[in-house]
This record gives sequence, C-alpha cells and structure tokens, in this order.
Amino acid sequence: MSESKLFIPTILGTPRKDRESENVAKWVYSKMQDRDEIESKFFDVRDFDLPRDNYGTEIGCDFPEWRDSMARADGLVIVTPEYNHGYPGALKSVLDLLLKEYIHKAVAIVGVSAGPWGGTRVIESMVPMVRELGLVVTFSDLNFPSVRSKFDADGNLLDPAYDNRVKGFLDELVWMAASLRWGRENLSSKHHQ
Repeated sequence: MSESKLFIPTILGTPRKDRESENVAKWVYSKMQDRDEIESKFFDVRDFDLPRDNYGTEIGCDFPEWRDSMARADGLVIVTPEYNHGYPGALKSVLDLLLKEYIHKAVAIVGVSAGPWGGTRVIESMVPMVRELGLVVTFSDLNFPSVRSKFDADGNLLDPAYDNRVKGFLDELVWMAASLRWGRENLSSKHHQ
C-alpha cells in the first residue's frame, strides 16, 4: 500500500425524519476516524438537493463535492436502512449521479433494520446495483437488527460486541481498498476503464 491514507467516504442513505440509521452512520464513521490508515468524509443524502425532474450522471457535475470525493476515493461505506426489502430511493438517486468515479473501488455496506434481520435483505438487493456501478463489494457486511434497542438517547452504542464486528468489517474494507488502489496504480489502462 502506498504511504498515503486510504480515502473512504461514508454516506448515510436515507432522508427520513427520526431515522435510526443516523446513529449507526455516525458510530461507523467515528470508528473509521479512529483508524490510522483511513481518511473519511461524511455525506448525507439529505444534503443533496436533487432536481425533481432530472437525475443521473448528466447532472453529477452539479454536485462537485461528491464527484471530487469519489474521484479521489479508494472506497465507500454505505449505511442504509432496509425499507420493504429494498434501499431508499434517495440513496439510489445520489449513487446514480456518478459512474466512472466508482470503477474498481471497494464498497462496504452497513444494513440497518427495525426487525431481526439487520438489513440483510437491503444488502442483498444493493449488491447487483453497486456492482453495475463498478464498485467491488466486500464480503464482510455489518448488520444492525432491532436498531432501536442498540443506542441510548444520546446516540451511544449499547452493545460492545460491535467493537469487534466493526474491526473485521473495516479490516476487510482496508484490504480490498488497498488492493484495488494498487491495481489502479500499477496495472495497464487496458485492464482499467
């Protein structure tokens, strides 16, 4: 791995009011900031003022902070709740703003649900979509089932088992992001889009 830190932004994928996934996203982001080899930046789909009559890669340049961050990024962490077995439309709209900026970069997904499955189904539904964008999905997901019972009123995580889980999640992401960075930097352009 080159000497510079891996740049891996985090995005919170829902604009809903009273979203429980915000505690998860802030906690994961703080754990990323604790890692010496990771630099991160926090994005929230609420902050994207998407036009109601158009979206897609043709307007990606209207969101330069996102575009420039993803062009520089080595990977991405997506924190998303599961809504009716799927992901939020706002998240899909934001991800669809770019394409070439994602190619051959790692993505790790954090699933959040009110129920017992911890966003397993939203992660499964996201894998083919992010793969089509050119992102490379890690095999270590992070699941937050019954999310309302996981944090106190101040947003502090109550289950210490997650400290070990997030370590494995981030270890795999770092390995994948570093490997893909090496590939982007060292393999010929005919193998890289």
